Amino acid sequence: MITVDDLTLAIEHSFSGDMVLEHEEAFDLAQHVLNFFGYSNRIIDNVLEPEDRDAFYMLEDSGVLTTEREEITLYDGREWRIHYWLFKNDKIQELIVNEKPAEVEVVEEEVDLYKELPPEAWVRHTKDEE
Repeated sequence: MITVDDLTLAIEHSFSGDMVLEHEEAFDLAQHVLNFFGYSNRIIDNVLEPEDRDAFYMLEDSGVLTTEREEITLYDGREWRIHYWLFKNDKIQELIVNEKPAEVEVVEEEVDLYKELPPEAWVRHTKDEE
């Protein structure tokens, strides 16, 4: 399952040169695209408006989306082509993994707190002395 954050990262890192998207633009585009896909791994091209299709072509050029088509024979013998859009999951994962900062292992130095206590801290007091 591709999340908005994952797709945002992939979109940000898939463009280079003159075509660079800021984080907010990439996030908005990721949300827009995911709204079409929902929980599906592919959508039919017919649901897209021309400006949406332009964005999908842009993401295809960047390697995030791909297309496929299916040919169906209708009952009257004619061929019908259906075009689909799909996420390129392997490319998205590659863009995410290659661009996520490596997690730094934090090694905490062990400190013996008792060694830092002054000698008077080790003297036991009774109730009568207080």
